[in-house]
Amino acid sequence: MQFDTRITSLVNDAPDISQLMKQVLYALIPAVATLLYFYGWGVLINLVLAVVFALALEGIALWVRGKPVKPFLKDFSAIVTACLFALTLPPLISWWLILVGLFFAIIVAKHLYGGIGYNPFNPAMIAYAVLIVSFPLQMSQWPGAYSVTGEWLSLSDSLSIVFGQMDADWDAITRATPLDEVRTGLITGQSYQDIVAGDHFGWLSGVAWQWTSLAYLLGGLYLIKARVISWQIPVSVLAGLAGVAALMWLVDSSIYASPLFHLFSGATMLGAFFIATDPVSASTTPFGQLVYGASIGFFIYVIRTWGVYPDSVAFAVLIMNMAVPMIDYYTQPKVFGDSGRAVHGKR
Repeated sequence: MQFDTRITSLVNDAPDISQLMKQVLYALIPAVATLLYFYGWGVLINLVLAVVFALALEGIALWVRGKPVKPFLKDFSAIVTACLFALTLPPLISWWLILVGLFFAIIVAKHLYGGIGYNPFNPAMIAYAVLIVSFPLQMSQWPGAYSVTGEWLSLSDSLSIVFGQMDADWDAITRATPLDEVRTGLITGQSYQDIVAGDHFGWLSGVAWQWTSLAYLLGGLYLIKARVISWQIPVSVLAGLAGVAALMWLVDSSIYASPLFHLFSGATMLGAFFIATDPVSASTTPFGQLVYGASIGFFIYVIRTWGVYPDSVAFAVLIMNMAVPMIDYYTQPKVFGDSGRAVHGKR
């Protein structure tokens, strides 16, 4: 998240980090409650396992590096990474996939680069990208929302599926996500209007997904109001996505999804407010944040529409993480009274 506090103070002031991270966790509560209502115990199981695995891996990495374990475990950064990652996963996913993803998030994307404050890529998105590329089938097995199926798996059955003690009838349990359904329908020649006419679609997106997106939006607005993040990145992400989606929608509304559908489907709101705003991997200059955010929105649309993966937030964020040094270099504000040089003489 792109906190208003400077990155250097975040890295060196654990109390500040812990307070900010707690605010992020509070902001996620509406979305967690919404997902739990629609998708059942699997959401909670994902969160608990992710937090346990993240703290264990964080402790091991700190011990190996000779760093004090307790202060860093208490800064909540590993817990936030775990929660953000867990919320991108299908409920009822196998426990070992959560562990594999968090190994790449905590060990590879975070500690191999020097720990908190030094990672060039968002750890949660590295974890998601590794899993979606390596295990696409398991990552696409989202259970049908309770409002659609009318079925609610018990806690014991959910645990049995997660830990492999009970074989799940995935054909009966899973349903295509709205992004998958629209993408597949358009490929097979259906019109966008016919696809979204189903009962499980609401006025913005799929019923469960639109309410979850609204919950993320509510949490994101709380973070802005609490000055945990600034508005530039989330607004520019949403504007960049909506802008190109509106253009294509006007070109042909029968084969391109509406801007509202893109904004309230998949991980758009989660990505805009909770992922793209990471203080370490995001741009730090005022104008650079707008460029960075709008570019993420653009790539979300491009990959969703013409790429392999329907929900492309992770890849869009990681692509722009690579571009951050260049963006910051060319968007440094000029020194007052010096029309020829940027701050630090970088230009």
